[in-house]
Order: sequence, then C-alpha cells, then structure tokens
Amino acid sequence: MTTPVVRTVAATTHGRVLVLAPSSGPLGMLVGFHGYAENAEVHLEALRAIPGADHWVLVAVQALHPFYTRDERVVANWMTRQDRDLAIADNLAYVTSVLDAVSTDTGITRPLVLAGFSQGGAMAYRVAAKSGANGLIILAADVPPDVADQPGLRLPPVLIGRGASDRWYTAAKHEADCAALARAGIAVDSCVFDGGHEWGDEFRAAAARYLRRLA
Repeated sequence: MTTPVVRTVAATTHGRVLVLAPSSGPLGMLVGFHGYAENAEVHLEALRAIPGADHWVLVAVQALHPFYTRDERVVANWMTRQDRDLAIADNLAYVTSVLDAVSTDTGITRPLVLAGFSQGGAMAYRVAAKSGANGLIILAADVPPDVADQPGLRLPPVLIGRGASDRWYTAAKHEADCAALARAGIAVDSCVFDGGHEWGDEFRAAAARYLRRLA
C-alpha cells in the first residue's frame, strides 16, 4: 500500500454571530470570542455582565466548528492542531467579514475592543494584531506563538486577567505573557482575582474601567 496524499480543499461555511446594540448612542464595538465548548450565547452573557457594557455594541462570535456536548447542547471549538495554519487563516477571514458586516449594519467602527476568554483569547490576540483594534481584553489565555513571534508586533493596550486558582492559565504563564508583551513595548494591565478558570466580578470591574478609558 502507498502512503495517502493529504489534500486540503477550501469550503464555504456559515458562522453564527450574536449582535446586541444599545437603543441609542453606542460608545463603540466590543467583540468577543468564547472559550472551548462554549457558544455565542454563553459569551454574550459574559460580555453583558461587564458593568457599562450595555452602552456598547456587543458582538459574540461563535467558532466555526460546532459539536454536541453529552447533554446535546451545541457548542463550538476554534481549532485543533490539525491544519492549524489553515484554520488560523480561515478564522481571521471569518472575523474580518464579521467586523465588516456589523460595522455596516450599525454604523459603528471605532473604538473597537476585542475580548477573548480561554481558547477565544488566542483569537482575540490574532485579530488585534491584524485589525488595528483600539483595545484588547484577555481572560485566562496565553499569547499564541504565531502572535508572540511576529516581528514588529503591534497590539493595543492589553488587559490580562487570571483567576488565582486557575490550573490551566498558571501564574507562570501569566507572568511570562505580561513580561513578553512589555518587552515588545505593549502597555499591559494585569488583574489577578480570587477564582479559577472563569469570569470573576473583580475582573469584570477591571474590564469596565478599561472600557471607560476607551469610550
């Protein structure tokens, strides 16, 4: 038997995005990326829980790879290690289309703030490095190597949060990320709160202060 040839074929798919706009006078656009095995509905509720977020156009972007949990809820995943570079390119093109569509619908383009939790944090970093976003809120997520290794990396000021008892995003990872971003000349604000791999009230308050500075 011969070794099979691996081919990758481009395909068109549809992404799911939830958009919640205030009734009047939005301060800007807050675009969020959920964690592994979450979905847009879960992430939209997390964004809405940030004090003052109801004055922003909230956009919860769902990953392109849905699957069922054991209790048959539909959740999603951003990517796996398989064909990783192609998945990154597909996701960036998808988010670019989302930003264009929401900006057209709402008339809001700036300030643009990106937020990512856990696996979605890597996507927020990637989009921020490409989009010229005005702000970046990261919770429980590493700086992905494809972003960290970019020559001349440019990112907006970053708020990085970590639960003190988070076993996945450890204190060592958090400290290394803050130091690496600072060395690259990127402004970093750190928030360590009492909690685990989750949103915490102290982090929500820090995110609210961050958004007020950009409004």
